[in-house]
Amino acid sequence: MKIQIRDAQALRAITPAALAAYVRGEGWERLESYGQHADVYAHPHQPELIIPRTQAIADYASVVAELIAILTEATERDALTLYRDLLGADHDVIRVRAAGNSEDGSVSLTTGEGLVTQTREMLLAAACAVSNPRALYRAGANREANEYVQRVRLGQTEHGSFVVKLLAPVPPLLQASLDPAWLPFDDEPYERKVTRRLMEALTACNQAAEQATTAGMDAFERAVGVGVSANLCEAVAKLIQYADRLEVGVTWARTRPGATPHQRVRFSPSTGAILSEAARNFRERHSRPDMELFGTVYQLQRDHKEAEGRVTLRAVIDGKIQSVQTTLDEAGYSQAVQAHDQQLPVLIRGDLERSGQRWRLTSAELVSVGLGEDEDISPD
Repeated sequence: MKIQIRDAQALRAITPAALAAYVRGEGWERLESYGQHADVYAHPHQPELIIPRTQAIADYASVVAELIAILTEATERDALTLYRDLLGADHDVIRVRAAGNSEDGSVSLTTGEGLVTQTREMLLAAACAVSNPRALYRAGANREANEYVQRVRLGQTEHGSFVVKLLAPVPPLLQASLDPAWLPFDDEPYERKVTRRLMEALTACNQAAEQATTAGMDAFERAVGVGVSANLCEAVAKLIQYADRLEVGVTWARTRPGATPHQRVRFSPSTGAILSEAARNFRERHSRPDMELFGTVYQLQRDHKEAEGRVTLRAVIDGKIQSVQTTLDEAGYSQAVQAHDQQLPVLIRGDLERSGQRWRLTSAELVSVGLGEDEDISPD
């Protein structure tokens, strides 16, 4: 039975750049212009194709439907699979494949939610590592990375193991020949840097996990420069918990081809525990920049000759109430005294560090005293 796609909105979702890139990848070559808004593409053993350059033509959806019908015959593929390939031809398509025990590839609602959430965290960690690779991020503070993740679309599900499919935007390569080769990393647009950094970091994660039995944490520290971080390790470790076998792959956009069409990284179940431990070590070894802590003041100390004062807070760190020491300037210390006397919670910003069993906030600034009615922080 032949499947025909008739939905005009679905057909218009395929861009002219995706159509042109797809047919070039299948062996067609541009022959000449056709009118003002299209080009003729020729193939030695296939019919000529007229590919529009713009979606502004009135019958664009009908033209796309006709092209899908021709390509279905030419490539001997079903229309639905070909449509999905065209839809992703101008995106880097990321697939997080979780193989489990279910014969039909289904997962529980809780597992599905966890897979999508941790896939997002994994991608966000890679986006944070594009311009300034670090061992630890406060990912929510990276505006560029968060704006990028908001533009990534969740694709349709696929048959087989449960797959989280992401359509990551990437600008087309504006040159006549789309040779499959990597540009220097710094010459790539931000969107392609993210997906390249993701696969580099995942490969390095796997290698570091293999080397950890002999090299210890140094194997992970050496990989920070290519995007390995506590954030990435935590996300991948949690993804592994949801799957018997985890595979993360990218199909590079045909409009901006890479050196290979696809790239995959596979993780064994035993790798998850190693990555969790690596994340914990990263957090203990490295400061967390520009952290905001909600807490209560329970200890104050200042010499009468000094303007600055030492403050000890009880604040929530990684879901637990922890003791945190910091030093505030004269104005901040006065506010802390007021908060202590009136039993009001405070918001303090600074770089969070851990030394042994103690937490310390450096370069601290007291942002505000008192919280909204819906928030409640108790030291008990």
